[in-house]
Amino acid sequence: MKNSEILELSTEDLAARLVQEKAALSKLKFAHAVSAIENPNVIKTARREIARLSTELTVRKAAAKKEIAAEA
Repeated sequence: MKNSEILELSTEDLAARLVQEKAALSKLKFAHAVSAIENPNVIKTARREIARLSTELTVRKAAAKKEIAAEA
């Protein structure tokens, strides 16, 4: 998923996607621990995807917090 696609998601979709990606990463790690997966770079890609989603979610929360503070 590219950053442009992440920016198009709503905040709720972003949070849901983050939960999905974290679950997928844990399954990948477990599968890799049991027996070597075919492409271990998938784990790195999943971690980076989680980081991108988490970063955007944090940015949106900070922007919302800043708006609330500006109104007060």
